[in-house]
Amino acid sequence: MASLPVVALNGALAGRASRGYLERKALAKARIQASKLCRRFCTLGWASSAGGGIAVEVRRDSVPRSNRLIAAGRRPGARKDRVMPDYMYGLSANGSILPLPSPKLYSSKPPRCMSCLSFCTKQTGKGAASYANIRTYVKAGALNSDNRTEPLPRCVVLDIEGTTTPISFVTDVLFPYARDNVGRHLSATFETPETRDDIKLLRSQVEDDLKQGVQGAVPIPGDEAGKEQVIAALVANVEAMIKADRKITALKQLQGHIWQTGFENNELEGVVFEDVPKALTNWHSLGIKVYIYSSGSRLAQRLIFGKTNYGDLRKYLCGFFDTYVGNKKETRSYIEISESLGVDKPSDVLFLTDVYQEAVAAKDAGLKVLILIRPGNGPLPENHGFKTVSSFLEI
Repeated sequence: MASLPVVALNGALAGRASRGYLERKALAKARIQASKLCRRFCTLGWASSAGGGIAVEVRRDSVPRSNRLIAAGRRPGARKDRVMPDYMYGLSANGSILPLPSPKLYSSKPPRCMSCLSFCTKQTGKGAASYANIRTYVKAGALNSDNRTEPLPRCVVLDIEGTTTPISFVTDVLFPYARDNVGRHLSATFETPETRDDIKLLRSQVEDDLKQGVQGAVPIPGDEAGKEQVIAALVANVEAMIKADRKITALKQLQGHIWQTGFENNELEGVVFEDVPKALTNWHSLGIKVYIYSSGSRLAQRLIFGKTNYGDLRKYLCGFFDTYVGNKKETRSYIEISESLGVDKPSDVLFLTDVYQEAVAAKDAGLKVLILIRPGNGPLPENHGFKTVSSFLEI
């Protein structure tokens, strides 16, 4: 069988390795695992972003362990939280470097492997610790149960309430603020084009509600009845909609405009869980595009992430989807989203939510789905069949 040269640490020819062994999927998988471990350990704070290295043994039962290859190290200058599979070196058991990564990255100089010699010497304590850490990580669920790695998603779509943000912030802060200020907002902005459009949407929604016999719906008189009577009817309908937690565009659009005033006057500040900014930073560094899909208006979404307890997070977000795309519990909505993101297939998109019905709709559309278990979230059905996580950093 044809063979490839092996480059020693000093650049000299050290030996030869089987081309079939080098090109096996096992080596590619080991490089993927090693790069994922680098990023994961850095995200968890177990390792610094610049120092140290990591190694994964290339498993092949027909090859004695003393002769097995190792995927290790990283490209010089690459932060550990940004390491990709092609940054990982292939090493022989004696510490010799295979011609990986591509020499294009290093001109005519041989690749320089960083902090990897201790991993190659299995007799050392460091080597034993490294393998132990890898086993621990696998047990923690970073890899599939059959030791296969899953490819990174091209896009991540996030729900807000109960996923990025505590439900209590929405129910105890945002909703009461909108309810308490709807009358003042409508009165102050009644003649503006923005509010006239809001009132038009509300009129249309209330007309449908009255036909359907929706509880709490009351007729809205025409403008000839006077501004005060119109506003009073609007307030009554909006309060009923908020109480019923209705996910309708007419309500969400008006709420967004009311919240905008609150954020501009420093009366409101968005709240996200501690792991959210860390995960957004990590995904951004890996080139993963992140989007928001919420029943709240796109304006409200931008407000929440533009001024949070961790600063402005909008720089990590590529776009916003609201109910204009469709109801969050309908499969068609997720088909529309995946088609608009320019991915090759829906499974290139990972959707994160805390709502079982949304998870089902997204799964039926072909998206990958994870359900978030957060403080204050509602219970899930037994045997729901979805993978769950309690932090974005587990992904």
